Amino acid sequence: MSIDEKLNEMGLVLPKATDPVGSYVATKIIGNLLYISGQISIDADGQLIKGKVGKDFNTDQAYKAAQRCALSIIAQAKKACSDDLTKIKSCVKLTGFVNSTDDFIEQPKVINGASDLMKKVFGDKGTHTRAAVSTNSLPLGVAVEVDAIFEIN
Repeated sequence: MSIDEKLNEMGLVLPKATDPVGSYVATKIIGNLLYISGQISIDADGQLIKGKVGKDFNTDQAYKAAQRCALSIIAQAKKACSDDLTKIKSCVKLTGFVNSTDDFIEQPKVINGASDLMKKVFGDKGTHTRAAVSTNSLPLGVAVEVDAIFEIN
């Protein structure tokens, strides 16, 4: 089963892979590594998922925001691979950032939203290393941001 078929079977729709609004690129390929810039939490309707985890969102809600970041990562990977996700050899690393209150300590559980989705979509190829970091603010006030590194064929 192809990745596109698996996404469809899971009822997941990739968002449009948008161009960045700042002075950077969305993706960059160096050798056989695909680097994907941080993807922020945006819902299925294209609205920013904004707020602080531990105040405006609980861990489960933030987990879902991290899943949305992962879908954007996959969309960017698909665009960078000329719409051919079979070029993905493995997900090497995810780095997740959680806009949270000072006393919030469940960053790993939040970023599991992105990690679990990578594993479900790519199977063993989705297993990766990871960092889950708390921050006092993220761009545009979003709740979660995740970037990625993939190995490609």
